[in-house]
Amino acid sequence: MAGSSERTTSIKLPGATVDVVRKGTGPQLFMLHGGGGPVAAMPFADKLAESFEIIAPVHPGFAGSAIPDHFDDLTDLIYLYLDLMDALELDDAVMMGFSMGGWTAAELAVISTARLSKLILVDPVGVKVGGREDRDIADVFATPPDDLARLMWHDPAKAPDPTAMTDAQRQVMQSNRVALGLYTWQPYMHNPKLPGRLHRIDVPTLLIWGESDGLVTPDYGRAFCDMIKGAEMVVIPEAGHAPQAEQPAAFVQAVASFTK
Repeated sequence: MAGSSERTTSIKLPGATVDVVRKGTGPQLFMLHGGGGPVAAMPFADKLAESFEIIAPVHPGFAGSAIPDHFDDLTDLIYLYLDLMDALELDDAVMMGFSMGGWTAAELAVISTARLSKLILVDPVGVKVGGREDRDIADVFATPPDDLARLMWHDPAKAPDPTAMTDAQRQVMQSNRVALGLYTWQPYMHNPKLPGRLHRIDVPTLLIWGESDGLVTPDYGRAFCDMIKGAEMVVIPEAGHAPQAEQPAAFVQAVASFTK
């Protein structure tokens, strides 16, 4: 099975050490997780590992890792990952990012696509599409957990249940939340300058969206898609903010169709 080949290495870079999970064989798939934490162990990733070599860094501050003292916001992660992409010697890689990881992937692609062949953004945040007073992106830090589950999941019963977690798992979940806040808080979940830079992305780009996503709606996704020249968008039914979790077969099919 693909999962049996999973291995983790620690790569020392200027300013931080990054744990990188690798699994599978084939073309490189550089996978950037979102605020919920690493996703390389999920069933959809095992399926993708049958066709790709998944290369999935763990953002500093997530999964029990430390946040470097000098990190202030997402910009620090972006430049760390530019160094990481060089250290990994990525070559014609497909870059895939989820939510906050999608924002990070878009920022990286704006700077350079030299190591990339294609870009896949899954329910990304990162842009402001409405007016100054419009709430484009639901406030994940102020919304009660039950309400947030209804916003983020087509079937809220599939959302992680903190009451079923061990103390160690709850501690990791809380540390993930702290890291998410550091990377995305000011301004909340977007870079005001990014919309004016997305025209620089010059590789084929696909946005994948959950039809029931209430955190960032499909309308937000379509506006984001329109900012990237030639980008396509696929909407997956019966899925919220994490279509890879709620509809893994449809998600993998969308990736396969785009990367064939």
